[in-house]
Amino acid sequence: MPTDLCNRLQQTIGDLLPIRAKKESMPAVTEEIAFQVCLSPDCGATFGIDEILTGCPNCGSLLDAGYEWDRVAVPFSLSEFESRCGQRSRPIDFSGVWRFRELLPFAHDEQIVTIGEGQTILQQAESVAKYVGMDTGNLFLQYEGFNPSGSFKDNGMTAASTHARIVGAKMTACASTGNTSASLAIYGGITGLFQAVVFVGSGKIAYGKLSQALDYGAKTVQIQGDFDDALIAVREICNRENIYLCNSVNPFRLEGQKTIMYRVLESLSWEPPDWIVVPGGNLGNSSAFGKAFLELKQLGLIDRIPRLAVINAAGANTLYEIVNSEGIHWNDGRPQHSHIEEYMTQMDAENRRAETIASAIEINRPVNLTKCLRALSICDGIVREVSDEEILHGKAQVGAGGFGCEPASGASVAGAKRLREEGMIAPSDRVVCILTGHQLKDPNATVGYHTNNDEGSQEFANQPYVVENDIEKILELLSSFQ
Repeated sequence: MPTDLCNRLQQTIGDLLPIRAKKESMPAVTEEIAFQVCLSPDCGATFGIDEILTGCPNCGSLLDAGYEWDRVAVPFSLSEFESRCGQRSRPIDFSGVWRFRELLPFAHDEQIVTIGEGQTILQQAESVAKYVGMDTGNLFLQYEGFNPSGSFKDNGMTAASTHARIVGAKMTACASTGNTSASLAIYGGITGLFQAVVFVGSGKIAYGKLSQALDYGAKTVQIQGDFDDALIAVREICNRENIYLCNSVNPFRLEGQKTIMYRVLESLSWEPPDWIVVPGGNLGNSSAFGKAFLELKQLGLIDRIPRLAVINAAGANTLYEIVNSEGIHWNDGRPQHSHIEEYMTQMDAENRRAETIASAIEINRPVNLTKCLRALSICDGIVREVSDEEILHGKAQVGAGGFGCEPASGASVAGAKRLREEGMIAPSDRVVCILTGHQLKDPNATVGYHTNNDEGSQEFANQPYVVENDIEKILELLSSFQ
């Protein structure tokens, strides 16, 4: 990142930095069950959980949260977690993340930060199943819009906030297209444990999401650039000033996002589905899902792993190109990093920028690319791209079935439909589509779809009717609805 930009950003948040310096660490997990480990098999360095790291200081690779599982009292059956669900008087049991705490055991109970996240549902969706081409009863929507900030990000932010508390952080930061900033802001606002600073680009950001960050008290820094520029900036600032970074490069944030899959399994009576279909942006969810299933299989808690389909928007399709056009794969932890960097360099040279109606996945440089490659390997996964038109059609089908969702969520349904048409998904398969966020995250996209007057452009538009202010004419119009 240019030095002058970094200096301007430091000056912008300089008045907040004294807050960051007041570090009062709580006791860490003394049993040393948890640690941080480098993703690269050629390095494999390990670090304590009391360290604030956004990558391996030895080789620069991403980090995982790791555990000495033989020292963790993991229940012998997943169904044991269900009994905690109704314990409203005990917040860590009521949380849809922390009731599975033995599967992310990096914190003591008293260190956990929770605001009631994870009260989500898996909904059988017959109208969407018909649209996709699935047999009755075989398509499910995992609706993460019921989280406190309205998106799946709360699953990860409760875990990141917990780790921030463990290390005594007084300032946290993130770059965001909207959902991450809203989630970080709500945790900072409700708990009062830290000052949240969010970096947003000057490009597209849904006002529904931006309004949350502003309303919840986060300090918002807007830079000239897109999400990728904002993430580069915030990573450098956090490294320089030892501010706690809450983007999905943070390994503890992804630990919280594993629990989305635990709840899916819980809702299916612990029988894994055939497919998980998820939008691909920064690739945190897909990375977390792969890790969740690998660990569950290794612990003997499931007997098979579902297949994973990651769906890019065609205007933000780096993963799709990397996997399907460039032929890059996990390769036992040794993907062709030089080839990936050549692709990224060429993308920058051609000034290719992400462009999609689905702002939540409008990302060119997904930070969790290598972790997602691992997830694809674990889950025998595939990657597809879908157009904005397909995304909006999928979103409209979800809405017509009674669930509003943000545009990025429509990519799941559009991707499932594409895979069904290819014959990759059979009509008898059980398919779970992840709905990442609430409809009101981006109401402009919804209204725009349904009020577009271009004939044929919005196949499932539900346009409002215009009628004179005349009772008889209104009644005449109503009679036509019958």
